[in-house]
Amino acid sequence: MADGIESIRNPIGRGALGAWVGFSAATMVAGVAVGFSENREDSAFRTVGYIAGISAVAGAIIGAATPPPASPSARKNTTKAGNEWTDWRDFVVARKVKESAEITSFYLKPKDGQSIPPFKPGQFLTIRLDIPNQPRPVIRTYSLSDYHNPVEHYRLSIKRELAPKDSDVPPGLASNFIHDHIEEGAVIPAKPPSGKFVLDVAQTRPAVLISNGVGITPMISMAKAVERLNPERHIWFLHGARNSDFHAFQEEMADVAQSFSNLHLYYRYSRPRPEDEGTYHSTGYVDADMLEQMIIPEIKSLHHDSADADYFLCGSPAFMDSLREGLSALGVPESQVFFESFSKPKAAAKTAKAPAEGNGASAEVTFTRSGKTAVWHPEDGTLLEFAEEQGLNPDYSCRQGICLTCACAIAEGEVEYDEDPSGTPDEGSVLICISKPKTPNVILDL
Repeated sequence: MADGIESIRNPIGRGALGAWVGFSAATMVAGVAVGFSENREDSAFRTVGYIAGISAVAGAIIGAATPPPASPSARKNTTKAGNEWTDWRDFVVARKVKESAEITSFYLKPKDGQSIPPFKPGQFLTIRLDIPNQPRPVIRTYSLSDYHNPVEHYRLSIKRELAPKDSDVPPGLASNFIHDHIEEGAVIPAKPPSGKFVLDVAQTRPAVLISNGVGITPMISMAKAVERLNPERHIWFLHGARNSDFHAFQEEMADVAQSFSNLHLYYRYSRPRPEDEGTYHSTGYVDADMLEQMIIPEIKSLHHDSADADYFLCGSPAFMDSLREGLSALGVPESQVFFESFSKPKAAAKTAKAPAEGNGASAEVTFTRSGKTAVWHPEDGTLLEFAEEQGLNPDYSCRQGICLTCACAIAEGEVEYDEDPSGTPDEGSVLICISKPKTPNVILDL
């Protein structure tokens, strides 16, 4: 009956129905009570009438006060607001754009046509690819290479990874499949934007964004976010490329600089050609010497002789190792150097930890969602490897504690890492790709 009242949009109608419900219920109960009693006087029946009347008034008040049903549009908005995207969601490739000799951009729009959440500049998207002849879906993470608000699409700019020369290492499985087989209209499942390599747009301290190759992608997102949200902040944008054929987004960043006077662009080509004249600033590599001789003096000149700045690095491991060492030598605090690579860079000024082997004993590991419990031994390797041995298929990408794709909630017990992870999982979660049980019992949400 309550559902019937709620279904009436007019408050008078809801009140009338509530009065009828209250009157009927009270009359029935009081009538039965009088029927079973020996009191048949008029006063007893008057009492029944009083009770029924009071109940009718109360029912009318309650009925009128009952909220009406939400309109179809309101119900839709409530669904959208409450439907938090936490797992895989299908996206359609709306555009495919070649950016350079190696990099192609893919513009992804949600297949369901609903809104998508904003992201922090520097975050990445995790996607899943069904590649023929692979035993399981291939999961990869790629930086978001654009920034706009409101968010209408996500852009991933992906480098084709060729096989290294004089090496038995095969070409990149996912990147080559994407370049060769993913066209406009293709559907790609993705998880929400993630990652902690982000720029705090509200900061006033100057930021130096340093990249080479495809490492430019999160830097574009960062520079655009500052242009839109904090244009008073000075940004130095340093990028290294082989030549103009391998230099993606040059025209796009030139357009950003036109409207963002505090954006300082510097490009270095390692092997420029005569036809590249005018597209780069100097020859060589982006390194600590360039920072010391060109960038830091400019920062000082614009900030009252202060060289205080945040440094963001993204590129090849050798590139970032060199810059981190150089920045340390220049006296830049480690807390002001941020980096991201999906290949593990070596730790700066730290002694590598010996690989962990749990406590040297076995441990009982429970995978709650799968309903499996098994005994782990040190020779079983990481928890990711152990889960795979049990027939589970946890998400992963880098297998080096960088991308956070394998992050998993831990309900009981503790783990220890083979080495300190580059990425930091949320509280109550662990990275199973580089961890092993530390306690006799470990319960994971897998």
